[in-house]
Amino acid sequence: MTISNKQIISTSNTLLKIMCALVCLVFGSFFSYAQNQPKITADIDTTAIRIGEQIKYTIFVDADSTAQVLFPEDQTFSPLEMVEALEIDTTKYKDRITLQRSYALTQFDSGAYTIPIQRIEINGKAFFTDSLRVNVGTVKVDTFAQKMYDIKPLMEVEKSSSFPWLLVSIIVASLLVVIGLIYWFILRKKPLTDEEKIALLPPYDRAIIELKKLENSKYIIQDEYKEYYSELTTIVRSYLEEDVKISALESTTDQLITKLELLKDAGQLKLDNDTISQFKRVLQTADLVKFAKKKPETSIAEQDRVAIAQIVEKTHEALPEPTEEELLKNEEYLEELARKKEKKKWIIAIATFVGALLIGLGVLIKVYGFKTVKDTALGHPVKELLENDWIQSSYGYPPIQIETPEVLIRQEVNLPPEAKANIKELQLFTYKSNKTLFAVSVSSATFANPQTEPDFNQVAEKILAEFEASGTKNITTKQEEFNTFSSDTKGLKIYGSGKFKMPNSKELVNGEYAIICFGGKGFQQQILVTYLADDEYAQQIADRIFNSIEVKEDKKE
Repeated sequence: MTISNKQIISTSNTLLKIMCALVCLVFGSFFSYAQNQPKITADIDTTAIRIGEQIKYTIFVDADSTAQVLFPEDQTFSPLEMVEALEIDTTKYKDRITLQRSYALTQFDSGAYTIPIQRIEINGKAFFTDSLRVNVGTVKVDTFAQKMYDIKPLMEVEKSSSFPWLLVSIIVASLLVVIGLIYWFILRKKPLTDEEKIALLPPYDRAIIELKKLENSKYIIQDEYKEYYSELTTIVRSYLEEDVKISALESTTDQLITKLELLKDAGQLKLDNDTISQFKRVLQTADLVKFAKKKPETSIAEQDRVAIAQIVEKTHEALPEPTEEELLKNEEYLEELARKKEKKKWIIAIATFVGALLIGLGVLIKVYGFKTVKDTALGHPVKELLENDWIQSSYGYPPIQIETPEVLIRQEVNLPPEAKANIKELQLFTYKSNKTLFAVSVSSATFANPQTEPDFNQVAEKILAEFEASGTKNITTKQEEFNTFSSDTKGLKIYGSGKFKMPNSKELVNGEYAIICFGGKGFQQQILVTYLADDEYAQQIADRIFNSIEVKEDKKE
């Protein structure tokens, strides 16, 4: 078969077109891929600062507008410290997005530092920035231009208290004042007034005194006859009602006279007819004065008062002597009245005091909360520990300095034979409450081999095993780095929760624990704290203990 030149040229052209298409496809895909690839850059506004000054570190991300971008968080810039992370600045252009985030960094020691590579996550994939070099210089101090002073001595400060004792003292003083006022105005036996003294007299004596007062009144001089006769008849009617035991105040003149005559006829009241007639005349005169506005002669008004005095006296004489039984009943009645009066005084006094007490408690609860007031009033073992005078002391060697609400007591430790081969010396100090779950212990150990490194995980496993052996259930555990507050010594914090046994009880309660471990070649140190979960006082104690830890990472040679 013979192939012509025309066919060869045609085939060549076809292959060329295919190759061109493939090349375009490959390069086009590569170009598109390159276009979609994110671009990460980092920059700083200066490469040299003085101690304490800040560097502005900025990360730029150019990516697809649909990309999910995660910037660095927290302290990832060590050895430099992050002061502030600014908000992300976003710029969009077509299907691309440019993100910019700045961080304020600083350092308080002089030297040359490297800002480490930072990890940026885009759509779940990690991208990294370049590291950057920064120089931190010291601040020049002119000791000749400024006078130097001695270090000031330590100053004593008053112990702060979480409970408002001043306010409580004010409320207690106020309650004492209320008690004093209650006694003075309610409970105290006050001197009787003249009116009260007269009211305590027998009806006859009281009537005679009131008639005497009426004699010395100015009713007649001022032509006030209505008032004069109204008081005159009230005196005699009240006397008859109390002494003769008849309803005289509500009766009309005729009804009252009829009641007296019936008593006379029954032999219960020995009055003659002239006395009753005279009494009737005085009552009728009084009715005319009060209702008909009649104005009698002054002499007649005087005679009527004298007549009423005689009627009261004759009626008193006409009454039979009370029997022993009547006298006893009258005495019991008076005693009952006295008891009721005294009881009423005490009810008022107690109600006033309780009201003042509730107002005071309401003020405390409003300001400080119900739980604080309740725990202070009824007592709370952990709150009492928190408010104790705390003790700062060093324990063991290498020493651990720590603040605790109670002194930690040295414990005798009997090491098993297999442990003695590895541990040269172990010192243990503990405090354990017998009322609640709170306990704290400090231990310090030196190894027989000075080159032995501590195994914190093994320590934690042993402590957790001891928890389980003592009956603790459902133990959880977590780990994180721990830095001391004062010296920034690094350690390991192992913490978690579980069901712990209460002291002197088989009851299981929700508790928490924390183990702080330190150590180096040839030694190890740890602090263990256990307490009830959701106990805010115990949490405050634990935080204060952890913040007070200061370790000396040296050992015996």
